[in-house]
Amino acid sequence: MRDVREWTAPLVRFLGRHRDPVVVQTLRSATAATVAYVVALRLSPEPAPLTAPLTALLVVQVTLYATLTNGIRRVNAVVAGVLVAIAFSLLVGLTWWSLALLIVAALVVGRLVKVDEYVPEVAISAMLVLGVTTVGNTAWARVVETLIGAVVGLACNLLLAPPVWVDEAGESIEGLARRLRRLMRRMGEEAAGRTPVDHATARLHEARRLDHDIVEVDAALRQAEDSLRLNPRVREGLLHRVVLRTGLDTLEICTVVLRVLARTFTDLAKQRDPEPLFAPPTGAAVEQLLSEIGDAVVSFAVLVTTDVSVSAESAESRLTTELHTAAATRDKLAQLLLEEVQRDAAQWQLLGAVLTEVNRMLDELDTEHRSRRLLEELDRCTAEQRERMPRLTWLRERARSSRVRIAVRASRRARGAPRQ
Repeated sequence: MRDVREWTAPLVRFLGRHRDPVVVQTLRSATAATVAYVVALRLSPEPAPLTAPLTALLVVQVTLYATLTNGIRRVNAVVAGVLVAIAFSLLVGLTWWSLALLIVAALVVGRLVKVDEYVPEVAISAMLVLGVTTVGNTAWARVVETLIGAVVGLACNLLLAPPVWVDEAGESIEGLARRLRRLMRRMGEEAAGRTPVDHATARLHEARRLDHDIVEVDAALRQAEDSLRLNPRVREGLLHRVVLRTGLDTLEICTVVLRVLARTFTDLAKQRDPEPLFAPPTGAAVEQLLSEIGDAVVSFAVLVTTDVSVSAESAESRLTTELHTAAATRDKLAQLLLEEVQRDAAQWQLLGAVLTEVNRMLDELDTEHRSRRLLEELDRCTAEQRERMPRLTWLRERARSSRVRIAVRASRRARGAPRQ
């Protein structure tokens, strides 16, 4: 009995994470494949209609939006591959040279039917079907199984709510912000003392590697944006998408500015070696300012990934306080840098660049600047949506106004006010 509990414990923990998007997607895929197989057992003459669950797995997408936009192309790719495989099974069967011709023909057919990024799936489907379809009389059963799998896959995406990947995207954005803060603190600590050229160069390489992190975060955010589109569980999908996207844009700008700042520190280290980058008071101010900006970056990431109003207000208040503190330190640093330039004007361009770059990061993180950017992006997305789908936008606005009227009437009845 104990061995059974130990063996089933991982499965119990897996099922206990029923709200995890990975678990949800796994269960949806397994359900679609199983249902497709059961239906195909009744409708297909084949004893083991495996093409149906295979097609269902290919059709079931991570998000509902991806299913509706890409499902038809994917189904076309699978059906085209099946038809190519049927033709080859009737004519030549499976040999090494027929497999080569099959792949070439499938890729050409994929281009002709315009399935875009799913061209390789035409060849994959053709190879899989040809491997299990060597008798001409049973080949056409694969078409039936493919259609069964496609219908079941689309139905599962419509009936079973797809997962929402917003939390995962938020974790990716916060992770990027924390990596930015760690690099800022490391650069500030080194700027406060003697910074060898190789250390400054290493920080520059670290800043450049952050570009790869941005690519990964962008991929997670695209998945989250798709999961918000046409999702019945999400009411303000557009607002969530715009908040996350503009937040990542701001962090990307801060990353670029930090890379430029790392390059400025490297150039200073080359010119001042073996002396410190800054005088002791200036170096201490640089360390303090970079630490404060790093904290503000993390608070900004928490703000854009928080959807609860109370937590969002707390995060915005904390960010505002940190930006005010950083601005005061920036003013102090500006005075110290001016004094250094007056004593020795040899590196005035690099010292001025340091101040310019920290100012740019503070401007990007400013709450008023973010509010303006957010409103502009919302207006732009709404205008594009109206131009692309005018009827759907009209229906949404009418439904929203109806909800508002119902809420106003209910509020008046609760207060005992007369109807108008």
